[in-house]
Amino acid sequence: MSVSMDRGINDAFGAPDQASASRRDWLGLVVLAFAVLLIAVDGTVLDLALPFISADLEPSSTQLLWIIDVYSFVLAGLLITMGTLGDRIGRRRLLLVGAAGFGVASLIAAWAPTPEMLIAARVLQGVSGATLMPATLGLIRTIFADPRERTLAIGVWGAMAGGGTAAGPLIGGWLLEHFWWGSVFLINIPVMAVLIVAGPLVIPESKDPAPGRFDLFGAALSMSTMLPLVYAVKETVVHGFDPVLLAIGLVGLVSGVAFVRRQRAMQDPMIDVGLFAKPAFSTAVLTNLLSIFALAGVLFFGSQYLQLVLGNTALESGVLMLPGMLLSAVTALAAAWMVGRWRTSHVLGGGLAVAGLGAALMLTLSVDGAPTMFVIGFALAGAGVGIALTLTSDLVVSAVEPERAGAASAVSETAYELGVALGVAVLGSVVMALFRGGLDTSMLEPERVDAARGTLGAAVAEADHLPEMARSVFLESAQTAFVDGMHVAAGATALILFATAVLVLRMLRGGQTEVTALEASSTTNE
Repeated sequence: MSVSMDRGINDAFGAPDQASASRRDWLGLVVLAFAVLLIAVDGTVLDLALPFISADLEPSSTQLLWIIDVYSFVLAGLLITMGTLGDRIGRRRLLLVGAAGFGVASLIAAWAPTPEMLIAARVLQGVSGATLMPATLGLIRTIFADPRERTLAIGVWGAMAGGGTAAGPLIGGWLLEHFWWGSVFLINIPVMAVLIVAGPLVIPESKDPAPGRFDLFGAALSMSTMLPLVYAVKETVVHGFDPVLLAIGLVGLVSGVAFVRRQRAMQDPMIDVGLFAKPAFSTAVLTNLLSIFALAGVLFFGSQYLQLVLGNTALESGVLMLPGMLLSAVTALAAAWMVGRWRTSHVLGGGLAVAGLGAALMLTLSVDGAPTMFVIGFALAGAGVGIALTLTSDLVVSAVEPERAGAASAVSETAYELGVALGVAVLGSVVMALFRGGLDTSMLEPERVDAARGTLGAAVAEADHLPEMARSVFLESAQTAFVDGMHVAAGATALILFATAVLVLRMLRGGQTEVTALEASSTTNE
């Protein structure tokens, strides 16, 4: 294998003289990028609004977690189905339908009067988002035929997705300083309106010319795999082991086995599951999931730490997260440049190690400390995840021919959204479990204990009912318990990221020839 083939994704892709993208194509990328930005923002924009939602709607701790992560759970459950559907009926058509649905769901969420209504609106947002995400990445795969331009375009896509995830708290912070918590949803309306109007003008339609029959039973199996599994995981980490939850999880596993067996047997499968036998492909998908898992978890407990422990306002907390947001976007774009100079395995593994270092720095956070170490740690985490998002997405979508781009994009997006959901559910629940275990409720009236143990925001609110001396002691107990939970979650996150970096170095370094073949095969198919 030549040195140039080793050097990264761009050099592995083959001839650079394929048709270059037109000005209209790049304008289409701008429209798609803003759609991706908004969808990513919606995944985390509520993080800073948690105290406001807790005070206004008074959700239980379980309802609060559902408000945050049901969007990602539903989206993850439907991505494979919607990605395959877009390949058949047209990715642009599905994109525009999803944009309209997302706008309607955002209006409902903005004025939701109860936790149940807000959860329902988030479900509808998840359904609509599932039509948008695979369509955007799938369209990029088909619009940009030149591999080098495609890597850059995916870098832009990754910058918007990663940057949007981190920008959510900043945007939410500014809105919460000036408006009520429901305003965080209204930012979706103008962007979706622009997408509906401008999309048909600058985005070409693309679909599989010979897709075969749509596998309705396979679609049902994919949903009955994802939804029970993520529900069982979430509820187990919140409430502990339960035989009913175990049974629900087993339903998901059985459905997953049936889905894989069906896809292997079909002539026109929804997903070519044989791709997972390739170390480069499966490593890229797993890395995508784990890197976003880490970032989402840090955002969940970090935003509450900045507000409810250190006492920053929502807007101040968003500003403190700005360096991480910017570095995530910059490194997502820079990844295309880096793999032109160093091996893909080295760039991706190095990015994960940097993110792990950022998580490890959060072990130094304290109740009465300055936010400096959080800012540095979050910036490093964002920088590493930005690199990982671009490179893993590029590897996944380049593994298939353009006609199946929607389905491949759905695999990448499923990993991304499942990572967001599990990051909030698992790491957030670890923090809350340790918080509840360490909270001293001896000074509260019995009827207020359950409310105080629900969330840190609820505990802070309950402290207002105590005399000054007791209030100070109780708040210190609550904040210390929360920070102790953060330390455990941050340590676990760092270990996961370091372990993933080692996995990447082993799987992609040893299989660099396979990485090259995987990527180059898509060029041949074109």
